[in-house]
Amino acid sequence: MLETLLQGVLLGGLYTLFALGQSLMFGVMRLTNTAQGDFIILGAFAVIAGVSLAGAAAPWLVALAVLPVAFGFGYALQRWVLNGTLGKDPLPSLVVTFGLSIVIQNLLLELFSADPRAIETGGLGTRGLALGESLSLGVLPLIVLAVALAATGALQWLFAHTALGRSFRAVSDDREIAELMGLDAKKVYAFATAIAFVLIAIAGALQGMRTTVSPSDGPLLLLFAFEAVIIGGMGSFWGTLAGAMILGIAQQVGFRLDPGWGIWFGHIVFLAVLVFRPQGLFPKTRG
Repeated sequence: MLETLLQGVLLGGLYTLFALGQSLMFGVMRLTNTAQGDFIILGAFAVIAGVSLAGAAAPWLVALAVLPVAFGFGYALQRWVLNGTLGKDPLPSLVVTFGLSIVIQNLLLELFSADPRAIETGGLGTRGLALGESLSLGVLPLIVLAVALAATGALQWLFAHTALGRSFRAVSDDREIAELMGLDAKKVYAFATAIAFVLIAIAGALQGMRTTVSPSDGPLLLLFAFEAVIIGGMGSFWGTLAGAMILGIAQQVGFRLDPGWGIWFGHIVFLAVLVFRPQGLFPKTRG
């Protein structure tokens, strides 16, 4: 049972990275990015393509090189596409991001075919850290968990202790008043999305290192991200982390009981939270 819990926590670290970008975009702009999972897969394939082009370059260096590209892409996407969909009606943003999801899936299918691929890490994915005689944890999942904790803490610090974070909170609370005080809400939104896309690129790179990816994987990753955010509550990044951990542990318990029950167990926990505590388990105002 201890191994199941630890594996669930490690899986929750990956789900945290899937969900943080979604939590950031919804928290600042009330925008639900239905292409979140497909952008994660796009990030993974960007690293795969970069490694292929660079030859002997380490995948970690290629992944780092992708991050500024992701930042710029996220800024441009929000500034000149998604900002036009924001308003009281959430339907335009849902339709546009759903359309982006379809475009990304078909583009990846055209460029890479439907064959699953992975980012080669030189054996890192198979290395384990022994904890006693019968318990071993993978080194790569531990790295993923460390990155997830660092990203969560960094986002919480950004929101609580920086001028940019105060701008995010201001436009989230009342856009009109923030603009009267001199803020350019569209630029603030663009910076929020740019940061979210850096997180998405990190999640994609680590997903590609941890397992194989294919162009059709995006909707499932979106579901995991959405469930983690809802379970934790829309209030804080630490809540998103907790929701992801709960989802990961629930799935691992299901896998331990029966190999076909893992994903289903996670869905059951999500539905239970949605029915009995729709605001999430840890709702809290950022800041």
